Amino acid sequence: MRAKDAVGRYGEDVAVRHLRESGYVVLARNWRCDLGEIDVVARDGDVLVVCEVKTRSGLGYGSPLEAVTRAKALRLRRLAARWLSEHPVGASDLRIDLVGVLRSPRGAATVEHLQGVA
Repeated sequence: MRAKDAVGRYGEDVAVRHLRESGYVVLARNWRCDLGEIDVVARDGDVLVVCEVKTRSGLGYGSPLEAVTRAKALRLRRLAARWLSEHPVGASDLRIDLVGVLRSPRGAATVEHLQGVA
């Protein structure tokens, strides 16, 4: 596994733990189709939540959440619609969230969770 992939996997594991501790029910991880990939699909009560997870080991390239562009947010909307068409879960609403994970050289990672970004 490449170092970049290992950092990404670590961040997704941290994000999923954060979501579960916040009461979310994780439905899928790393779901792929021809349009792209969704990192995490979860439920927050009756709301279906599509989460993009960004992980960084430092702030040299900005915060993890700065890596999500408007184009990426729009792609997440299209991916969410596709996921719903293939998985009718009866959600009352749809929300796009971002979870940024900043690895710490020592101790726990810092998690920033932004709800309803797109």
